[in-house]
Amino acid sequence: MCGIVGYVGARQATPALLGALRKLEYRGYDSAGIAVLSGGGLVVEKAKGMLQVLEDRIAGREISGCLGIGHTRWATHGEPSDVNAHPQTNTSGTIAVVHNGIVENHQRLKEWLQSQGVVFRTRTDTETIAHLINYYYRGNIFDAVLKTLHKLEGAYALCVISSDFPDRLIAAKKENPLVLGFGRGENFVASDVPALLEHTREVYYMDEGEIAAVYGDHVDVFTGRGERIIPRVQHVDWDVDAAEKGGYEHFMLKEMHEQPRAIADTVKPRIIDAPGGGRDIFFEELPGTDFWKDASRVVIAACGTAWHAGVVARYAFERFARIPTEAETASEYRYKNPILDSRTVFIVVSQSGETADTLAAVRLAKSRGARVMAITNVVGSTLSREADVRIYTRAGPEIAVASTKAFTTQLVCLYLLALKAGFVRGALSPEDYQKGIAELLAVPDKAAEILARKGVIQKEAALQFNKNKVFFIGRLFDYAAGLESALKLKEISYTHSEAFAAGELKHGPIALVDDRTLVIALATQRALFDKIASNIAQVSSRGAVTLAITQDTSGYFDQAADQVFVIPQVDDAFSPLLSVIPAQLFAYYCAIQKGNNPDRPRNLAKSVTVE
Repeated sequence: MCGIVGYVGARQATPALLGALRKLEYRGYDSAGIAVLSGGGLVVEKAKGMLQVLEDRIAGREISGCLGIGHTRWATHGEPSDVNAHPQTNTSGTIAVVHNGIVENHQRLKEWLQSQGVVFRTRTDTETIAHLINYYYRGNIFDAVLKTLHKLEGAYALCVISSDFPDRLIAAKKENPLVLGFGRGENFVASDVPALLEHTREVYYMDEGEIAAVYGDHVDVFTGRGERIIPRVQHVDWDVDAAEKGGYEHFMLKEMHEQPRAIADTVKPRIIDAPGGGRDIFFEELPGTDFWKDASRVVIAACGTAWHAGVVARYAFERFARIPTEAETASEYRYKNPILDSRTVFIVVSQSGETADTLAAVRLAKSRGARVMAITNVVGSTLSREADVRIYTRAGPEIAVASTKAFTTQLVCLYLLALKAGFVRGALSPEDYQKGIAELLAVPDKAAEILARKGVIQKEAALQFNKNKVFFIGRLFDYAAGLESALKLKEISYTHSEAFAAGELKHGPIALVDDRTLVIALATQRALFDKIASNIAQVSSRGAVTLAITQDTSGYFDQAADQVFVIPQVDDAFSPLLSVIPAQLFAYYCAIQKGNNPDRPRNLAKSVTVE
C-alpha cells in the first residue's frame, strides 16, 4: 500500500524524495507529502491527490536540506485530505513520522494521550505515533521511537526524523515492507526497491521487528530489543530500465508485452536434461522428491489475482498429480479453523510477498505443522523469509497496480510444480510428463503471437467498452481463467464484470442478461465445445453481445458468437496461460477508451499490507 521514502546525505533531499515517490506511485495512493529538515526546523508540505499536486504546491520554493522523509498515503483512518496526509507531526512540529500499516490500538492510545493534554488534529492512527514519540522523548530520538514501538499493536513500517537530530532518520518494520539502500555518503529508506534503483543497488530488506538508525555515512540496525545486528546487504540485479516505461504509453501495456520473456525466464532455467533422456523439471529450492511423495493433499492460499492462479492450479494438481487440492482465499482461511497436518503441502502465492492476509495464513499453517511453500516475485520479502520453501517467479518488477506478468509467471510455476508432483507420484506417465514440459516451453512464442494481434482486441474494446456489464463464462480451466479476466476488467475500466461457471448460468446469473450485456465465452476445453456453444446461444437469445475466445480453428463458434478471437493451439489444461492475455488486453483498451489511467486505478493499491 502506502509508499515510504527517506533520505540522508549530502545532496538536497527534496528532489531525491519526490523522485523516489514517483517510482512508488504504482502502489496506489490518494495523497502525498514530504518533511525536510531545513534551516534548523522541519518543513512539512502535503497535499490531497496525485503527487503532481504536491509538486505544483512547492514549485518555485526553495526547501533546502539534506535530511527528509516522504509518503504517498492510501487512506485507512480518516478521509483523503491535506491534513490527514503524511507526514504527521507532534504538536510542536519537531518530530515527523510517515507510516504504512494500521495501529490497531490507536484509539486507546489516543484517549490516553488526550488525558495527558495532547490535542489531535487528524483522524489518522499515524498522528498517535508522533505524539507517543514526543511523550517518550528525553533527548534521544532512537530511544523514544523504540519505547513507542513497544506500545503499538498491529502492523507498521515507519520512518521518523527530528529537528534535534539533523544527521539521522529512524526506520522500523513490523509486518510491512521496508528496504534500506546504501549509497556513497548517502543512505535511503523505501517501501520498495524501485524507489532506490536510481541511486543504489545495495539494499537490505529489514527483518521483522527491526529498527535502524540511518546516517549519511553508515547505518546501524537493531532488533526490537535494541541489540545491534549486522545487516545482510544484497545486490539488486534488476536493470533500472525494468522499472521504466521503455517507450510504452503505460506500465501495464509494457508488462503485458513482457510476458513472453517473463514466462521463458521462469520456465527455461527449471527444465534440465534428464539422465535417461528427455527433459526433467528441477527446482533447486525443493528438498527432494519426498516432498510430493508423502503429501496427502495440497492447499493453495492467496488473495485476488494470486488466488485466481491458485484456482487454475487446483485443476492442474488434480489432473496431473491426482492429489486432492483446495484453493482458498487467504482472508477467509485464517478464520475457519482449518484442518492441517504435516502431510499437507501449503502453497501460498503473492506477487509482493507482503500481503497481510496471506502472511497470516502462512503463520497459521506453520503452527499446525503444514509444509509451507511460497511463490512470490520479490526476493527478500516477508513471505519468502517465513516460508519453508520459496520459489521466485522471475517476472521482474511489476509496476502497474493490475497484475499481468506476475499472474502468468505464477501460473507457470504452479504448472511446473503440478507436473513434477504428478511424475514423482506416478500419476503422470513419462510420455505425458514430456508432453507437458514441451507445452510450457512453447508458451512464450504463443503468447507473443497473441500480443502481435492486439489490434483485433483493441478494435473490439472500442466497440464494447460502454457495455454496463460484462460476464465471462467458461468451464473447468476456462472458468478459472474467467475469474482473473473479470477482475482485470473491473479493476481498471470500472465496468461491472463477473465470471460464472457456464453450467451455472441457468441457476440464477442469466436473469441479469439483457441487451446491455457483453458475454465473453472462454472456450478452450475441446470436449466441452458443444456445452459452451449452447450457453452462448442462451445469452444471445436474450440480447447479449457475445465474444468467444477459443483455440478452435474450424470455425465451430463462428455462427454461435458475434465475434471470435482464436488463440494458438495448446493443451486444454494450459489454456489459461494464453486465454488470459486477450482478456488483459481487452481490459486495458476498455480503460483507455474510458479515459482511465490503467496503471493507477482508483481505490486500489499494489501491495495490500493491511486487512
